[in-house]
Amino acid sequence: MSASPARPVLAVASECAPLVKTGGLADVVGALPQALAAQGWAIRTLIPGFPRVMAALKKPKVAMALPDLLGVPARVLAAQVAGLDLLILDAPALYEREGSPYLDAAGHDWSDNDLRFAALGKAAALIAAGGIPGWRPELLHLHDWQAGFTPVYQKLLGATQPSLMTIHNIAFHGLTGAHRLTALKLPDEAFTLDVAEFYGHLSALKAGLTGATAINTVSPTYAQELCTPEFGMGLEGLIRARAADMSGILNGIDTQTWDPTADPLIAPFATPIAKAANTRALRAEFGLAPAEGPLAVVVSRLSDQKGLDLLLTALPALVGNGGQLAMLGSGDRRLENAWLAAAAAHPGKVAVRVGYDEALSHRIYAGADAVLVPSRFEPCGLTQMYGLRYGAVPVVARTGGLADTVIHANAAALAAGCATGIVHDPHSAEALAQALRQLCALWADRAVFRKIQKNAMKHPVGWQASAPLYAALYARLAALPQEPA
Repeated sequence: MSASPARPVLAVASECAPLVKTGGLADVVGALPQALAAQGWAIRTLIPGFPRVMAALKKPKVAMALPDLLGVPARVLAAQVAGLDLLILDAPALYEREGSPYLDAAGHDWSDNDLRFAALGKAAALIAAGGIPGWRPELLHLHDWQAGFTPVYQKLLGATQPSLMTIHNIAFHGLTGAHRLTALKLPDEAFTLDVAEFYGHLSALKAGLTGATAINTVSPTYAQELCTPEFGMGLEGLIRARAADMSGILNGIDTQTWDPTADPLIAPFATPIAKAANTRALRAEFGLAPAEGPLAVVVSRLSDQKGLDLLLTALPALVGNGGQLAMLGSGDRRLENAWLAAAAAHPGKVAVRVGYDEALSHRIYAGADAVLVPSRFEPCGLTQMYGLRYGAVPVVARTGGLADTVIHANAAALAAGCATGIVHDPHSAEALAQALRQLCALWADRAVFRKIQKNAMKHPVGWQASAPLYAALYARLAALPQEPA
């Protein structure tokens, strides 16, 4: 009996690992196609033709010509890269810029970001409407605000496929002025409360949340948090109104790329004790002296969302108890400078690298005793999952996906032998300091700490549980009747 043919899905996103990445969104977009292939879904991913993407293409085919896409010439290219089936929106006037996909050299948003990503949504809608001969998706999977205008363009073009809008971080709305309706070729009704109007602006994210057939986010706890004013960022009423269409599915990580037993970027290991060579190498690379306490790490965007201002305040609780900190990250210049100053004030105990380096991040997790994620809010978080996988005990705030993935080392969990990390109250430097003191105390009892590390390394962090949930959601959406637009 022959297997059923894979069912086609169009994913729309601004990032996709390994081609272009600024955060966890890219990792998820890059990992989902393989995870869902085993469930019978064939995902083609539409991404912008940023320079790094274009440089990776080898003999792409022109899938669709777009001589006037919101006022600029463009085309959609088809290519296979790194095992991914990609559609690339090649529009040099919009994307042929060096540096960040979103920011100019001064760290400010590109002034035409609304047009750059509305064009991505328009191209997706044209594909949904049959723009690529011989291929038409059953449904669209839209990621974050950059894909948010897609349902509006679908309706204009009469493309009736269902769509799923995934919120990776509701803090970013993709706001622009109402006067941009004409430039974006959006109808006047888009600037209404029921579509995309948000306190006098157009919100690309809101357009996606009102227009998509279903909404999901990247952890069950974050799905609950989004219904509250504290986390909903002004959209909590809309989320509550669409509660029947809302779900939370926990992200996973690519366990082949992130495999401590076979990672070519580190000295491979299978047990916590075997991490020692990586720990020595990490200390040497960061200029840290041998220490009596744990080597904690941070790999993060530097922002107040990530709680790294709180960590500055709590830092004495770590270094004062023999611990050390190695940090890799970039972002807020104020925080970059503050952490560089902290490193200068604690030579041999605190070391900071400003920037991002994928290979170095592997070496950091491999050498770390603990990874710190003190976020004020965290939709899912992949950092703690990489830490779990590599035996770097997560010390995390009790929020979003952090709460869903780490088992706190309280007395009951330690007695049951199931603890995988330390969980503290968010928003509090003192709670974080107490968690760091607990980390150092656990480290002092090496047998207990090794047990926590072993638990962490065994904790499931891949897509085995989440992929079937996405597959079931896709199937439910694809089965819905497609009403005329």
